[in-house]
Amino acid sequence: MKLIKFFSLCVIAVGGFSIPFANYHLALAGDVYPSKPIRIVIGYGPGGVADITARMVAQKMSDSMGQQVIVDNRPSAGGIVAGETVVKADPDGYTLLHMNYGNAVSAAIFKKMPYDIKSDFEPVSPMGFFDVAVLVDESSDIKTLQDLILKAKANRKSINVGSVSIGSGQNMAANLFKSMTGLPIEIIPYKETSSLFMALRSKDIDAAFEVISPAMPFIKSGKLRALAISSSKRFNGLPLIPTLNESGVKGYEVIAWNGIAVPAKTPKAIIERLNKEVNAALAQPDVIAKFQELGIEARGGTPEDLRTTLAAEVVKWNNLVSTMKMEKQ
Repeated sequence: MKLIKFFSLCVIAVGGFSIPFANYHLALAGDVYPSKPIRIVIGYGPGGVADITARMVAQKMSDSMGQQVIVDNRPSAGGIVAGETVVKADPDGYTLLHMNYGNAVSAAIFKKMPYDIKSDFEPVSPMGFFDVAVLVDESSDIKTLQDLILKAKANRKSINVGSVSIGSGQNMAANLFKSMTGLPIEIIPYKETSSLFMALRSKDIDAAFEVISPAMPFIKSGKLRALAISSSKRFNGLPLIPTLNESGVKGYEVIAWNGIAVPAKTPKAIIERLNKEVNAALAQPDVIAKFQELGIEARGGTPEDLRTTLAAEVVKWNNLVSTMKMEKQ
């Protein structure tokens, strides 16, 4: 034991610099990273937009790093299973979390979580940003967001607005709309996007809030009409669609996002390497094109960029839960 303590305190001269023995060992480990496959744990099932984009980035990272980067799907409400899988993993850079705005929402709506999304993970990089769209069926008499607002005000009974499951980012976006407008809206949750779109097409609901990615084919084919998008600026892929802010809901902004994180205590050198690889993947022309086709802006950044985004989102959704007196799950 004394010998171990002695070596841990030793100072080794390397290239004219003195560094502690323990840090020298980590530096050597970092030099050979990665020496085995890396996995990105994602809280959604295979085949969805999150899965498709994660796999594109994973493939680019595999090509660049010389080790296989695989996507491990662990779908669950709020992405809790994925988060718990990663938080229990060794902080060695081989188990990554596909973090997204749903993680910030979960921190606001669940009474108890198996981890703290802000302190138990280290951000690596943002990956993509995308909008939530307000949608109606092609045959609807609602042509603009103002039409929807006027219909809600004129109707003695509340109008029905759909979203995917309670507590999802899309559901919270609908609740934020309800809170900011004070309209008599009944928000109806559906288990999955296909059921939501079916309800919209059959006129069981008047409008829907859904991330723009799965709606893009239906918008482009004319089967669904996008009334507005949720961010503060128009999406380049649909430049004629106004924002909710432009459409009269002043100050409204919801930006769906995702990124990569690792367990807390992962060495800084490994985080820096992963950040470099993620950003390089996102800069590839075919990745940019595919993301835009799916309604996503491929945009990387620093670990601090993702940390700032996450912190702001947690505050935002906590404030909404408090304002609307929503019961935590």
